[in-house]
Amino acid sequence: MNRRNFLAQSALTAAGSLMIPNFLKAYELSAMGTPLAPSGKILVIVQLSGGNDGLNTVVPYRNDIYYRERPTIAIPADKVLPLNDEIGLHPAMEPLRALYDDGLLTVINNVGYPNPDRSHFRSMDIWQTASDSSQYKTSGWVGRYLDSACAGKVQQPFRTIEVDDTLSLAMKGETLNGMSLLDPKKLYNQTRSKLITGLSHEHPDEHQSVAYLYKTLAETVSSADYVFEKTKQKHAVSGTTYPNHELGHRLHTVSQLIQSGLGTSVYYVSISGFDTHINQPGQQARLLGQYAEAVGAFMADLKGAGRQNDVMLMTFSEFGRRVKQNASNGTDHGTASNVFLIGGGLPSRRVLNEAPNLSKLTDGDLTYTVDFRQIYATLLHDYLGADDVAILGRSFEPLKLV
Repeated sequence: MNRRNFLAQSALTAAGSLMIPNFLKAYELSAMGTPLAPSGKILVIVQLSGGNDGLNTVVPYRNDIYYRERPTIAIPADKVLPLNDEIGLHPAMEPLRALYDDGLLTVINNVGYPNPDRSHFRSMDIWQTASDSSQYKTSGWVGRYLDSACAGKVQQPFRTIEVDDTLSLAMKGETLNGMSLLDPKKLYNQTRSKLITGLSHEHPDEHQSVAYLYKTLAETVSSADYVFEKTKQKHAVSGTTYPNHELGHRLHTVSQLIQSGLGTSVYYVSISGFDTHINQPGQQARLLGQYAEAVGAFMADLKGAGRQNDVMLMTFSEFGRRVKQNASNGTDHGTASNVFLIGGGLPSRRVLNEAPNLSKLTDGDLTYTVDFRQIYATLLHDYLGADDVAILGRSFEPLKLV
């Protein structure tokens, strides 16, 4: 294989390291399955791609302005699943309401950032890198967490895993990337060919950039081997039935990996389709229903395994939608939205902050009151036991979550 073909084929890799020999030997260590986070906790991130309409997800069902601005797409008050006297969940989210009743759901309203960007790609970059809207970063906040957690130790990309066939910017660090996979056995088989294993051997005489790709490939081969062997030895047996759709399958995989004892601290999954400019009601109901039933199954599975308090699931979208509906029975790109935190041993059921103030808008959009990086800082420091200031680049006021 020539260099050009190698570079093309290396696209299947999603990890980076600078210490191949030590990394390979590391699998002989019994500590490989131990948690990376000092707290022993696990964070599962669910991304709702497309800009989910937060106002029709956590509905201000007592607010006349909400019904005035959304005459045909507002959720009728008698259909809302109440959380308190002001807000309630979309009727398709009954499994999430059950989690709230069980004391497992925290709702954070009005989450956004200064000078919001309504571009899907740019706003998602901001959320994934934890940058200001005027900054352009090439590393993500989970990737930098991995950099920090592995600093001075054997570098282990499988400590953060995205269940997908590509790696999000959030998972890419400055020196080390997480890994992506849809199925441990499939990834293992992809890396078993003589071609791949041969290329994964050390090439010290290569140009620095090419040598880095060889090392990246070697690390993927080793990680795939470890993850497959771990899941094979201790494959989780679950009586939970997961819904038969993409998010259900991916959260099922996350649960199996957790219960196999990989020692992974952060998992990342996503569901797309929330860009509801046209005929929003049916489309959003279907997506929120899929999300709620998949998360409900996931938490039931963890409860059965005795891991419910060890795992927190965080859900976000890159922005919310405008308050006023459009002429196509949908909503256009907006700003602030809500974030859900589920499980993790948090205090019992709660809505953390005030509902959106619909009489105090900014150019027709919700005015954010919680910077999303406050949530990241709190989770990094209080939940995972990491240095949030080093990872995020500066200090953000923590929230009273944990």
